[in-house]
This record gives sequence, C-alpha cells and structure tokens, in this order.
Amino acid sequence: MEIAIPNLRHLRVFLAVAELKSITRASETIFLSQPAITQAIAKLEGLLAATLFERHSDGMYPTPSGEVWQKRVSRAIHHIQNATLEIVKDNTPKERVQKNLVALISTTQLRALIAVSEAQNFSIASRNLAVSQSSVHRAARDLERLLGVVLFEKNSLGTNATKAAQTLAKATKLAFSELRQGIYEINALQFKDVSTITIGSMPLARMTILPKSILQFNERHPDVNINVTEGPYADLLHHLRQGDIDIILGALRHPTPAEDVVQEELWAPPLSVVARKDHPLMSKKHISAEDLAKFAWVVPAKGTPTRQAFEDIFKDAGMALPTRLVESSSQILIRELLIESDRLTLISAHQVEREINIELLNVIDFPLEHTRRPIGLCVRKSWLPTVTQSHFLSLLREISEHFR
Repeated sequence: MEIAIPNLRHLRVFLAVAELKSITRASETIFLSQPAITQAIAKLEGLLAATLFERHSDGMYPTPSGEVWQKRVSRAIHHIQNATLEIVKDNTPKERVQKNLVALISTTQLRALIAVSEAQNFSIASRNLAVSQSSVHRAARDLERLLGVVLFEKNSLGTNATKAAQTLAKATKLAFSELRQGIYEINALQFKDVSTITIGSMPLARMTILPKSILQFNERHPDVNINVTEGPYADLLHHLRQGDIDIILGALRHPTPAEDVVQEELWAPPLSVVARKDHPLMSKKHISAEDLAKFAWVVPAKGTPTRQAFEDIFKDAGMALPTRLVESSSQILIRELLIESDRLTLISAHQVEREINIELLNVIDFPLEHTRRPIGLCVRKSWLPTVTQSHFLSLLREISEHFR
C-alpha cells in the first residue's frame, strides 16, 4: 500500500509545537495563526491515526507516538535542509536557506522533483504521479525559482536532471524514507505493524540465509511485508543510497563502495568449481588450472568478486584465460548450461546445494580455500532501523551463524 507523505509545512508546524510545547509560542515563531496550527496538527493526527500531543495546563507534550514522529520528522527535515544549503550556498546567504527558504518548499514540489529526475521526462513523470503535466511543470519551475538554480535541462533524449536536482532528489527520497519509517513505528505502537522491509539481495544470499530468515521472521511478524529486489550490485547500491532499499545482502565490496554506507560481514564461504555430475573431470585426480582451461565456462560479469577469483585461477598459474565464456548471473541459466554440457562455473557450493543433493551437479576437486569471500549486510551509515527492522537484522545474524 502506498503511504501518503504529509505536507512539509504541516511537519514544520508539528516540530515547532513539539519543541516549544505551545501553540501560542509556535505561532509567534513561525508566523502562522493559532487556528492554522491547530488545523495542521489535526490533519497530521488524522493521517497518522494517532494522537501526537497531550494537552496539559502548562503546555503540550508529545505522546509516545509524538516522540517517534518528532525524531523522524527532525531527521527528514535535516536531509532537505542540508541538500538545499549545498545547492544554493554560492548564490544565497546561509541564513535565508536555513530560516526561510526551506519553509517555502512544498511536498508537491518535492514529489515532482523526484518524479522528473527519475523519469527524465515531464510527460512520464506526470503519468507516474497521476496528475496533469502542467501541474508537474508548474511545481518544478516554482521550485527552481525558490532555489534560484536550474534543476532541469532539455536534451536530445528528453529532460536532464542537473547536479542540483540530483542532490535534492536524493535528499528528498531519504527524507520521505524517514517519514515512512516513522509511520511504521507509530503503527507498531498501536499493535498494527504492517510495515515493509525492502531488501536488495545478491544470488548467494537468495539461496541461503534470506529464505530461512524470511520464513522465521514472518512467523513472528505475520503482517510485515518483505520486498526483495534483485539486480546488479551497482543498481542495488544506488537504490540503497537513495532510500529505496533498506538493506543489501550479499558479497561485500572492498574497499567500502561509498562513504555513506557501512558493511557488516556475516560469513565467508569459499568458492568451488562446479559441473554436472558425470563431468569428465569428476574421475580425475590432482586437477590443475591447465585441466580447467580445456573446458568452456559460465562466469559472472567483470567487476564482481567471483569473476576476479575466476581470472586469478589462471593468472596465478601464468596462463591465458579460457575462451568460449558465457557471462551470466542467472542461477537458472547457469544450472541448465552445466547440466546440458561440459561447461564449468565458479560458485559457492551453498548456492547449488539443492542441485548437489539430488545429484544434478557436483563439486570439482580443485582447492579454492583461499577464495573465501565475505558475505554480509550493507546499509546506509545514517540509517536508523525501526524495532521491526532491527528484529529482522538480528535474525539474519543468527541464521548466518549456521553457515560459518
């Protein structure tokens, strides 16, 4: 279910009341009438289906739901403020950005920014938002005028998002992610946790700890949705850093691929040379790199840890790489190519454990203990998981212990 992102101005009103403990003082600080502030709070409470403040004679104090919301809204606004300051720091005085400019930006403008940045086309963006193209144009151009910078430029392929647009779009997506996290936490406080955990998963994790973790987790949290996204590592990393994905689970990269992410090793399985059960090499003892080079291979794409390990086998032996390579990360395609031919592949035996158990595939006796590669988690450095997400992380760590 799509979660509605609240009005940015209502969020600023909420923060003012939470910090000042008074509608009157908030009214004087943000220059908004008391009835307007009361209405903004009421709309937020209606959207969240939760009471955010307790009214006392000495002021207004956040409820447990209000405290959760204050933490998440503060983090969300912080993302947007920092990005806005970065964009206009050369053109606008710092004080204006912090105190006035962010207060003028609307959620509608930010949603248009994200949609156009991702679609690179105003027409497609308008369809994705289910609003008129003129509305998207107006929101985007109004935002450009507020910031005093160009956000979109036309090119031969459509509309190009400038560096400023990309910076603010990324920050906005992270801000919206914080707000969704807050909504999930408030729902959990009311015993109606229907949150979603989004995972970017690489092949080995999909065949080992992830299925077991999902099954055990759903026994304890039956109403929580798990969204598993597959794709090249570079794409998953991009979506993680943008807030679209909560966790990447798979082979870790060294050095750490970006300054705003952190990695955690769970276990480090070795790679194996795998072939069909009756492959000619199955009966041979003391297999060498020269023996492996005589056969065609199925290998992952360049730049992956497994591809590097494959190339190192022959480089260390002072040999040229085998020819007749098929590049693929598809588990199904790899399995079928191995079963129907004498091709070899380099893979963790855990990934083909089922095929080995039913005697479709087998491991070639070639020592590769030195190819142990760390498998684990990659998350945003600034990510603050919900209690539910923390439970899932704990379960991943617990189950990975069985694979060590």
